[in-house]
Amino acid sequence: MASADEQLVKELAKQARVLRKHVIEMLGEAGSGHPGGSLSAADIMTVLYWHEMNIDPARPDWPERDRFVLSKGHAAPILYAALAEKGYFPVEDLKTLRKLGSHLQGHPDSTKTPGVEVPTGSLGQGLSIANGMALAAKMDGRDYRVYALLGDGEIEEGMVWEAAMTSAHYKLDNLVAIVDNNNLQIDGDVRDVMGVDDIAERFRSFGWYALDIDGHCIGQIIAALRLARGIKGKPTVIVAHTVKGKGVSFMENQVGWHGNAPSKEQTEAALAELAAGEE
Repeated sequence: MASADEQLVKELAKQARVLRKHVIEMLGEAGSGHPGGSLSAADIMTVLYWHEMNIDPARPDWPERDRFVLSKGHAAPILYAALAEKGYFPVEDLKTLRKLGSHLQGHPDSTKTPGVEVPTGSLGQGLSIANGMALAAKMDGRDYRVYALLGDGEIEEGMVWEAAMTSAHYKLDNLVAIVDNNNLQIDGDVRDVMGVDDIAERFRSFGWYALDIDGHCIGQIIAALRLARGIKGKPTVIVAHTVKGKGVSFMENQVGWHGNAPSKEQTEAALAELAAGEE
């Protein structure tokens, strides 16, 4: 794939580091949450919110907005970080994650948080919801696009494949599914729990256009999303190969960081490491 503009890539990489810092800070403050899958998705979320999607934070309910569905709802911290940085709500709110009365609960809630399209967290359901949004756009003659982020452990759910058949059947070329393929889920290595390789080929067999990319290469993410816009008559899935806990060395590829928050000392160490990456 052709590489994106060097300056754009640099700016987006810087923004991704900001999102990762927010994830660590809010989880450290909350004392609970899911760092691993939030950090692995940071680059994907950055490209979606700062380059790809047509959105207006001042009008969260704008009918023509692109829709984003966080199917892997436990990665709510990275979604909240993106929404706050985009201006849907104050960045200061991030410190209230998972606290009583906060609008930032452990899983996204569209009735409480501006910019959240739908409550998620019951794994396997997001693609079906995204299908409905994309089909509605077709039926209403609207041009908005729909993006759904799924986990590789999540796609062990049978409902995902029923939804995949539906996407292809209705030729939802305004739908892009992105699989955060970090190879780890709460019970261990995805291959040991319920192997799903080759993910791209599986989706192709269901009638999708599918491609594999490095999910931490900003240029590849941009190029893949651009390519998806040109695909007609079928949905697109982007299998983004990522590292669980990306950006914090002691969290990377460690299944124990799927759903454990860092201690005060670990929070400080993680933030120092992320800051060092800016130099």
